[in-house]
Amino acid sequence: MTDISIIDYNAGNLFSIKSACEKVGLNAIITGNPEVIINSKAAILPGVGAFGEAMINLKSNQLDKVIVDFISQEKPMLGICLGMQLLFDKSDEFGSSSGLGIIRGTVNKFDFKESELKKQIPHTGWNTIRADEKDWSKSILSMNNQNDFMYFVHSYYCTPEDKRNILSMTNYGGIDFCSAISYKNVFATQFHPEKSGEKGLNIYKEFRNLIS
Repeated sequence: MTDISIIDYNAGNLFSIKSACEKVGLNAIITGNPEVIINSKAAILPGVGAFGEAMINLKSNQLDKVIVDFISQEKPMLGICLGMQLLFDKSDEFGSSSGLGIIRGTVNKFDFKESELKKQIPHTGWNTIRADEKDWSKSILSMNNQNDFMYFVHSYYCTPEDKRNILSMTNYGGIDFCSAISYKNVFATQFHPEKSGEKGLNIYKEFRNLIS
């Protein structure tokens, strides 16, 4: 049985994720085959690009249903960047698009029109994650520390309805946004662990531990 299926739906950043998995000793395969995915021990939903187009790609191969079925088996699922956003109900990118509906909430664009800071969009580069009052000890962030730097590239951010699903927060231009989530067997990060050096590799190590 494959340790991890990295779900391929033509949304990029697959090989750097596979490389990160291999660095921590995980047997990972890039695949869009529903049977391979559903029979894996764990799965990663990556993603770079537009929300609506990504959902079209997932649905065209019925991977949306595969993801929902996989999560229902209570096996570990990790969403990264756009892959995190797709887990939510909907996004307001280019109008409104429905997501997978795993996590209740919406995906919204950074808006600095009323801010004096006039920050650049997309939010690109290194930024810190913070726990606030969240306990990371039994999550994918258990090997990480308050205010670790992670690498971000995104114009939209997730707003969960249930704040208990928030694992970490990050501030950009005065906007506090959810940068990681935890919901049952589902974890997700808005940042790219595979681009975040040793701090990011810690997340893959902990994901490995969850599988074992």
